[in-house]
Amino acid sequence: MEGFESFVGVNFWTMIFAWINLLILFLFLRKLLFNPVKNMIDSRQKEIDDMYSDAEKNKRDAEEMKSEYEKKIGDADAECEKMLRGAVRKAQLREEEILREADSKAQRTLERAEEQIELERVRAMNDVKDEVSTLAVEIASAVIGRDIKPDEHAEMIDEFINSVGKDG
Repeated sequence: MEGFESFVGVNFWTMIFAWINLLILFLFLRKLLFNPVKNMIDSRQKEIDDMYSDAEKNKRDAEEMKSEYEKKIGDADAECEKMLRGAVRKAQLREEEILREADSKAQRTLERAEEQIELERVRAMNDVKDEVSTLAVEIASAVIGRDIKPDEHAEMIDEFINSVGKDG
């Protein structure tokens, strides 16, 4: 049993040597493996955290830009609406001005036409008077057989014209 005891048994110096070997192995692995791996993991975690913070910052910037864009679009729509209303109002004023000018021209044309008609009527009346007076003098001379004085002549013409004017 002694062989078994020596195999299973604990030797103090062997245990100390095993612990020292374990401690050396731990320090060696820590120096060569754990610290670089930990540094690599920390570096990677920092990159990931930076990516998340950049993404969050970009998202906030994009939202701000979107709100500014929407505000500018709203302002542009309002300005467009204002310009459109102004253009419509200008067009209405121009239309009213054109209509007033057209009415004024039509009124002036109508007045000129009426004046022209009145002048033509007066001219026609004067022509008729002249013809009637000539005819009346000739008839009166033939009927009376004598010359008529200018005063009597004018009186007879006026009388005749007044009687013709009332009938016509």
